[in-house]
Formats: sequence, C-alpha cells, structure tokens
Amino acid sequence: MADQPTTKTKEQKELPYAIVESSGQQFWLQPNRYYDIDRIQAKVDEKISIDNVLLLKAGKKVTVGKPYVKGASVELKVLSHKRGTKVIVYKMRPKKKTRSKNGHRQELTRVLVESISLDGKVIN
Repeated sequence: MADQPTTKTKEQKELPYAIVESSGQQFWLQPNRYYDIDRIQAKVDEKISIDNVLLLKAGKKVTVGKPYVKGASVELKVLSHKRGTKVIVYKMRPKKKTRSKNGHRQELTRVLVESISLDGKVIN
C-alpha cells in the first residue's frame, strides 16, 4: 500500500505548547500531560509556576522570547518525587589492573502541566 497523507480531525488538533527552561535544561510542555524534571524543592500536590518561557505556541500564533516571553508562565502541580533509572559508570584502564564501577540514580520530580498562560489569559 502506498503511504496516504494524514488529515487532522477535530480531536487531533494541535495543542498549545511552551518551551521552558528549568534547572539548566529546556522542556517542551503541553497542558494536561506529566513530565519528569530534575528535583524541585516543593511538596506533593503543591502548585508551582515557571516564568522562564522561551517559546509559546497557541493555535497558529508563535511567540519567541528574547530570551524569555514577557508575561508568559506555566502552572505545574507536583505529583510525586522519585528516582530515575540506574546508570552504571564503568571505567577500566587496560593492562593496568585499574577498574572502577559507580552507579547513579537521578533525583526527579513528576509534575503535571495544568495550564499555560500569556498575560494572565490561559491558552488551553
């Protein structure tokens, strides 16, 4: 079968999204989805706001910040604190009988994106 072009239905319409900066990383966030980000000092069920929004897209309108979009914020709800998967770091120098094996688990916070807003107006 030949590849057929896909058309978007009403259910598949593009959701608004924001690209934010948190703990030195950039995240693509969409409303009503959860993400694992680096540990945030907040309690479970606490609501926090991220104001470091680099890009904002609502419908066909795209707003790019210089470096941040003024008046834009993303509201997050902390769902849980957890630890990531274990990463094994193994170093060996051949012919020297030198070996070291270390493990690391990143501390993470699972957050739910409740809303994305621009100038106090929610764009969901």
